[in-house]
Amino acid sequence: MSFRFITKSIHAYLIDYPVAIVLIAAPFGLKLGQSGPVAMWLSVAVGVAALLLAALTDHPTGLVRIIPYWLHLWVDRAVGAVFVIAPFAFKFTELDAWYYWVLAVAVLLTTSVFNAPEEPIARSGLNRRTAG
Repeated sequence: MSFRFITKSIHAYLIDYPVAIVLIAAPFGLKLGQSGPVAMWLSVAVGVAALLLAALTDHPTGLVRIIPYWLHLWVDRAVGAVFVIAPFAFKFTELDAWYYWVLAVAVLLTTSVFNAPEEPIARSGLNRRTAG
C-alpha cells in the first residue's frame, strides 16, 4: 500500500481552498499573536496568497489556469519551509510557534511524502514512435 494518495484532484478539491480559509481564520480563533503581530498576520497573508495560488493553478478548481501544478507544489513546499523557520526568525513562543510547526509538518508531508505522482499525459497516435 502506497502512502502517496494525495492526487492533483484531492489537492485541488479538498486541500487548497479549505486550507487557505483556515490560514486566514485560525489566527483569530486561536488568538495568535501573543509573541507579536507577525505571528497572526503571517498566517493571514499566506492564506490570502494560497487563495490566489489555488485560483491560478492548472488543476480542477483553478479559475485561471496559468500556474503548472508542479510549480504550485514547490510553492507549497517553500511555504512549509518558511513555517519551520518563522518561529525562530520572529521569536514566536508557545502556541504561536507550535501553530507554525504543526502547519509546516502538515504542508511538507502533504506535498512530498503523501503526494501522488501525476499521471503521465497520454501521447497521441501521431506522436508515438512505432518499431518496425
